[in-house]
Amino acid sequence: MRDALYAVYGVSGFGREVMPVARQQPGLNDVPPDQILFIDDAASAPEVNGNAVVSFETFTGMPAARRYVALAVADYSVREKLAIRCESSAIASWNIIAPNAVIMDGVDIGPGVVITPFVTITSNVRIGKYFHANLYSYVAHDCVIGDFVTFAPGVKCNGNVIVEDYAYIGAGAVIKQGRPGRPLRIGKEAVVGAGAVVTKNVAPGTTVLGNPARVLSKDNLRKM
Repeated sequence: MRDALYAVYGVSGFGREVMPVARQQPGLNDVPPDQILFIDDAASAPEVNGNAVVSFETFTGMPAARRYVALAVADYSVREKLAIRCESSAIASWNIIAPNAVIMDGVDIGPGVVITPFVTITSNVRIGKYFHANLYSYVAHDCVIGDFVTFAPGVKCNGNVIVEDYAYIGAGAVIKQGRPGRPLRIGKEAVVGAGAVVTKNVAPGTTVLGNPARVLSKDNLRKM
């Protein structure tokens, strides 16, 4: 029986970006390739980039003392369902943090996060569970990031910002710095479009676009 199995759940583009970082995690340099797998329930190939692709049922049936999974699925609702599925099958969440990511003082990181190359998280930041931080994004001082939040590549989240659960921040978006005691807030399930410049609070469940960012409406669409 293997001591442990490791898997990246999802063989889409993001999953294929995460896998090389997964193989670089501390203590895995000497782990045989057949112990680091992709999980995908609709896979069209048995192997991708040198790593086997198996179904969830196959993974759970493989003999191993311990199992760890990182969820490389962008859709927060699917990610949450998969997290529940893994937890109910006694599969531990796996934090994947790129070796060249910069993480400073007083950072509290929840379970199941994926922090890709060239990400910076500065001081006194709290990160919720199953957060995705894509390439070159950063989270500055005194921010609070909720659960199942996604930062696309190049997101600039300045200090004293609260990003609530399930929010999605698009590529290259800039979130203006809040104030101590008066943080700028991105609401639950909000979407910040690619390249948006957020200068004020974003209400839960809304989508904002542009510079400065405005709530998506028919009038805004006609101007684009």
